[in-house]
Amino acid sequence: MAVSVPTDARLLALEDIATQLRIDSVRATTAAGSGHPSSCASAADLVAAVFFDAMRIDPDHPRDPVSDRFVLSKGHAAPLLYAAWAALGVVDRHDLAQLRQIDSDLEGHPTPRLAFVDVATGSLGQGLSVGLGLALGARYAGTDARTFVLMGDGEIAEGAVWEAAQLAAHDKV
Repeated sequence: MAVSVPTDARLLALEDIATQLRIDSVRATTAAGSGHPSSCASAADLVAAVFFDAMRIDPDHPRDPVSDRFVLSKGHAAPLLYAAWAALGVVDRHDLAQLRQIDSDLEGHPTPRLAFVDVATGSLGQGLSVGLGLALGARYAGTDARTFVLMGDGEIAEGAVWEAAQLAAHDKV
């Protein structure tokens, strides 16, 4: 199987996107006066690569059954997720400054009231199980949609993570 390697120009573009995601995340958490900017910053490169080089999505219809899915298991990095969708044009970049405000849909952890969020996250250790369910659902629906799950190091010790990993291996997901 051939592996696609991004060109130098593509890598530079992804680095620029990751930098913008970091800036947007820090600005959002600063405006909110709370949040986890370091969790956002540490995952920006991964999110840039997944969203802008790997995922197949229609930003206007993120829940289309043929679209890839992204589960932010470490839900406290929600500003990073919102910044990615802002970079895709789904969220207005100016709205990122409304993070955690009472009348904002951009909560401290993602919720499915947003069209691009399939599951509320924040309870650490549950994202892989949900991602596995989404992946199996896509398989059973006959689509080639893929599921990406971003986890934090603090949740790796959760039992549900290892149960999901074992089931994923068993089902060859």
